[in-house]
Amino acid sequence: MTDSVLYSVLLLASLGVVAAVVLYIVSKKFYVYENPLIGEVDEVLPGANCAGCGSPGCKSFAEKLVNTEDISELFCPVGGNEVMKQVASILGKEVAEKAPTVAVVLCQGGCDVRPKTTEYQGPRSCAISSLVYGGETDCQYGCLGDGDCVAVCDFDAMYMDEETGLPVIDSDKCTSCGACVKACPRDIIEMRPKNKRDLKIFVGCLNEDKGGIAKKACDVACIGCSKCEDVCPKDAITMNNNLAYIDAELCTLCRKCVPVCPTHSIIETNFPPPKVKKVVEKKPIAKKPVAKKVLEKKVEEKKEVVKKEVEKVAVVKENVVATKVEPENPKTDA
Repeated sequence: MTDSVLYSVLLLASLGVVAAVVLYIVSKKFYVYENPLIGEVDEVLPGANCAGCGSPGCKSFAEKLVNTEDISELFCPVGGNEVMKQVASILGKEVAEKAPTVAVVLCQGGCDVRPKTTEYQGPRSCAISSLVYGGETDCQYGCLGDGDCVAVCDFDAMYMDEETGLPVIDSDKCTSCGACVKACPRDIIEMRPKNKRDLKIFVGCLNEDKGGIAKKACDVACIGCSKCEDVCPKDAITMNNNLAYIDAELCTLCRKCVPVCPTHSIIETNFPPPKVKKVVEKKPIAKKPVAKKVLEKKVEEKKEVVKKEVEKVAVVKENVVATKVEPENPKTDA
């Protein structure tokens, strides 16, 4: 009994030693060298694995950063400029600083302005809905409201508004990873510059139908009237397929386009309310009171002037009559 237990222990120990030796030899034989900088860069990256940088994960992005000579075109949207500066200091390379961006929803057609005309009974998914039919409203371009964008957001930066049925983006939590942009089958989510105090102006509509059809489907649809384009001093607004678009790079946030939009399809966020100009009513200038005696004096003077004029006219008439009437000469006898 004791010998059999001893032999079993020795057998297992020998098998373990042989396996360890074999694994050691194999690891040395098939060893793949990895640049230690990859590990250092990977530790600096946020580890979100959101694929916003274009790579499937942070480890693959670290490999790309290390193996690429010019990393000015590479950028981690979650980490931002601070993380990229740390990566540049580790690798001894230069990076281009980029303005922070945030996702915006280019649709404001909620349930109160875009009535439902059909009812879909099936799996609630924007991807499926866009393939099966055009949506529950007459707008074939707006949000389907099934929340695929919210489902793919790993940072809790989006939620569905129960009243409007539209996704809402929390700018403070949004990391600009772009996952919601890829998940939307109708491309109604766009990345735009965040600017100071998160000031943004954009057209909240993607309807390319003509004005009457678009207005019938949604009360706040862009009708392609071009009024916003006409008042823009920087040519930041262009019209294409009956739809206005504001170029974020050219826009100076002057807000001249907002009040001229007849359907209120242009959205402005985080701006202070416009100042209302006070209309100052002009008070009528009061005439200075004239003394009664002065008035009476002026009346008397006018009467005197009129009297003198009348007398002059009478004298002139008498003279004229006198010159016309001559006295007759008496006849003398021959």
